[in-house]
Amino acid sequence: MCLPGTIEAVRANEGSVTRRAVLAGGGAAALAAMLPSGAEAQRRRHRSKHGGRKHRGKIVDLTHTFTAGFPVYTPPPPARRTIATIAANGFYAQEWTFGEHSGTHMDAPGHFVQGGRFTDQLEASELVLPIVVIDISDRARRDPDTVVTPDDLRRFERRHGRIPRGALVAMDSGWDSKVATDEFKNQDASGTFHFPGFGLDAVEELLDDRRAAAIGVDTLSLDPGNAAVFTVHAAWLSADNYGIEGLANLGELPPVGATAIVGVIPWQQGSGGPARVLAQY
Repeated sequence: MCLPGTIEAVRANEGSVTRRAVLAGGGAAALAAMLPSGAEAQRRRHRSKHGGRKHRGKIVDLTHTFTAGFPVYTPPPPARRTIATIAANGFYAQEWTFGEHSGTHMDAPGHFVQGGRFTDQLEASELVLPIVVIDISDRARRDPDTVVTPDDLRRFERRHGRIPRGALVAMDSGWDSKVATDEFKNQDASGTFHFPGFGLDAVEELLDDRRAAAIGVDTLSLDPGNAAVFTVHAAWLSADNYGIEGLANLGELPPVGATAIVGVIPWQQGSGGPARVLAQY
């Protein structure tokens, strides 16, 4: 990966900087002198990315920044360390350690189903789909153990029309605003979590009557935090569908009319994985 202009600059100055010198640290300043200025490089990157054109429609990032210590359902949380610096090595790099189910992430069918598909077996076409947003945030403020119910689905459809077949049905409980606090897990003295999720009855309707392709939540789990067993996970993933947990900014989307892109890495035998989830409308 090179900044625009890097290859041309290196060819023009061939022999003046070696890879060995850069790796030793002494070549960093020389390499920087060959490259376009920071401001000019930024302008070139912007022109290259956008070509002077404006996006059609609005794009909303539904992804939390992946950070060390990000709250997870099952410890340990993500951790990172610096393994190279520009001052010492001529380039910057990190090493991360984390479980697949960290940050904004996908649950693939193989997460709960023996023989279920892994992330590398999902078709690209399954990762671009209409998204509808079921807003239960008012109720969640009063009752952290609330769930998405069949009544929520019917109320939504009376206002916005039928949930499209093959949609990502996302629960907006407003919980994303708590991600940097202990309230995100909302764990009581007994160790039980208290945060919203999908109810099993609603999931069964989405499977049988709406034929949704994915469900998503802005909390740590598709099941509510106080669930004793993962009935929603089991039912949903057993139908060869996937789920997304830890979504952000769902309140910035309209209830209907947006398209989501789920940028999960096709990990080898991945039961899920961190994902960049975007929506456009």
